Amino acid sequence: MKISKLSIPASKRYDPENDMTNERYQAAIAAFDQANAEDPNKEMADGKEYPKELLYAQRMSEMQQRYAPEATEAVKLAVRAQHIQRWKVPRSNYPMDKQGYLQWRTGLYKFHAETAGSLMQMAGYDDAMISRVKPIVSKKGIKVNAETQLMEDVVDLVFLEHYMTGFVAQHPEYDEAKWIPIIRKTWEKMSKRAHEFALSGKIKLPEALVPLILKAVKE
Repeated sequence: MKISKLSIPASKRYDPENDMTNERYQAAIAAFDQANAEDPNKEMADGKEYPKELLYAQRMSEMQQRYAPEATEAVKLAVRAQHIQRWKVPRSNYPMDKQGYLQWRTGLYKFHAETAGSLMQMAGYDDAMISRVKPIVSKKGIKVNAETQLMEDVVDLVFLEHYMTGFVAQHPEYDEAKWIPIIRKTWEKMSKRAHEFALSGKIKLPEALVPLILKAVKE
């Protein structure tokens, strides 16, 4: 199956073939992408249809390269695998209440980490690197582990640029008073560096939501 790449300006394009020379890294990235290319859910971008999680993974890597090009190999691997095969752990498998949601999220983190670790092992990585990547994918140690925090920053920046508009559209019943604490929760997970990056014009905030975002983060 041929894997399409998201159309990105050349100056910002993430090219895994040129990003690192490590053959294991290239093999792992290819394995992650092949796994995500199996996603039956589709999403349009730049006039093309993509498997949803493959598109998300490419957007994550592009944002990481834009935000933190100096990121370690472990972070780059974790970023690419953060939602790996997410559709295989559907929300509907858990009770539709707060406790069920938390169980689903915990199950997802474990599934993503184990899947990424297995593919890394097949690509030739040793246990040391796998053990380093899995907690990042699982979001363990936000605000404590610098590598996990960097990935969390990328997650939130990608959400703001690419997915917040769609999320808002799913909840037309929410008013401003409901949205402000939701936005703040995302903001609080981000580092000061990510705050500055988001407000400096280096990401494309959804135009219609900019007043609401600014009100939420500045109050």
